[in-house]
Amino acid sequence: MKPGLQFRLNQQLTLTPQLQQAIRLLQLSQLELEAELRQIAESNPLLEFSDDNPDELDGEEREPMEPLPTSSASSTSSDTVDDAEAPEWGDAYVDGGSDDPIDFSASSGSSRNSNPDEDGFEPQSAAAETLQEHLLWQLNLTHMSARDRTIAAVLIDALNPDGYLTESMESLTAALPADLRATQAEVEYVRHMLQRFDPTGVASVDLRDCLTVQLQQFAPDTPQRELALRIVDAELELLARNDIARLARKLRANEDDTAAAALLIRSLDPRPGAALDVTPVEYVAPDVYARKDVGRWRVSLNPDCQPRLGLNQHYCGLIAQARGTDASWMRGQLQEARWLIKSLESRAETLLKVAEAIVRRQSAFLDYGPEAMHPLVLREVAEEVGMHESTISRVTTRKYIHTPRGTFELKHFFSSGVSTEDGGSASATAIQAMLRKLVDAEDPRKPLSDQAIAEELHRKGIQVARRTVAKYREAMRIPSSSERQRAG
Repeated sequence: MKPGLQFRLNQQLTLTPQLQQAIRLLQLSQLELEAELRQIAESNPLLEFSDDNPDELDGEEREPMEPLPTSSASSTSSDTVDDAEAPEWGDAYVDGGSDDPIDFSASSGSSRNSNPDEDGFEPQSAAAETLQEHLLWQLNLTHMSARDRTIAAVLIDALNPDGYLTESMESLTAALPADLRATQAEVEYVRHMLQRFDPTGVASVDLRDCLTVQLQQFAPDTPQRELALRIVDAELELLARNDIARLARKLRANEDDTAAAALLIRSLDPRPGAALDVTPVEYVAPDVYARKDVGRWRVSLNPDCQPRLGLNQHYCGLIAQARGTDASWMRGQLQEARWLIKSLESRAETLLKVAEAIVRRQSAFLDYGPEAMHPLVLREVAEEVGMHESTISRVTTRKYIHTPRGTFELKHFFSSGVSTEDGGSASATAIQAMLRKLVDAEDPRKPLSDQAIAEELHRKGIQVARRTVAKYREAMRIPSSSERQRAG
């Protein structure tokens, strides 16, 4: 076969480095974005943050930093360098336009001025030490031999999040250092000591063991203490079914005394370690605010969450004086700086545009609560704002909006739909809110079964199956009807 030359025309999509950077910035959370920008600014002298740019530095005056340019004006710098062109986002980052343009002026001031009752942060959970740390701290304050202390440390390490020892005594003994040569009796002795630590009942092997230890901590003259110990020792199954009459007959006790003993047992903690198994504290600064103004919901960016990044005018002024490789390097850094600023600008515009589209679709939720949430999928928002679904997914992940009903991740407003009798649909969030309302209003002595809840929803026009009700109930961590009856 003879070698030859062939010409072929074809089209393909290519992500430029600038577009890749813009997409990466879009999917970062606020904290990740701040860390990323500071890392970039450290390697590029043409970039700086406004809070890192005092008017005077070491007695020398410095030229003011160029502010982040708005979308209607191009960034300014040395006349010797050509302006960088704005990125063409394509499907991945399209400015598709909107019938109702977004007003950036609403976010030009401080968030505290536009939202005087807000401090910009929403606590999401509480911080606490782990169960193991809490027990080891107590162990260090306890008078105990080095041998027993080693055994206790191994037992503490083996506790599950609820505070129980699920491994056998043989396994725990085998886990001890070989030179210790501890017997199972010694391990059991140390375990009983740990059970008296705070929280009482940790290091128990089962529920009966845990409740017994907690009851033994009460004073001997505590009313119905002895009867409660008898119930825990032999009749936990009847207690679980809340069958007080049968329980009293089997124990040959007064029914009122038996009810009082059952109440004492129910005041105990069956999962003593769970109180210390909490998520570390997280504070969320909302990226977007939604507020009602003259009967209409309006959306604005939180200016405190927008990176105050700009060009360093001092170094920009040195570009004209530079020569050779220094000038080329500084021009390249300036080009990258401008691309980054434009990417941040497009990120803010995209976030605001998507948030505004979501608020328009879910205004009923903001007005009336979760039961008014409409079904919404990524495709619907993508079509409205003229972007790709993957872009909507990126911009709604770990981005938060503050509303009068609380602070939510933007993904909270997306949910699937269930058909209704009138041909419409109801969102999963709305159905869950209805389910919660039905459970809260039920008779504790006769809680609603999943089938009964499904029938109640049918009367409201929501066509939902019993297994769907069970799925939503479990997702909301609502016990079954039999468990709710016992608790009642």
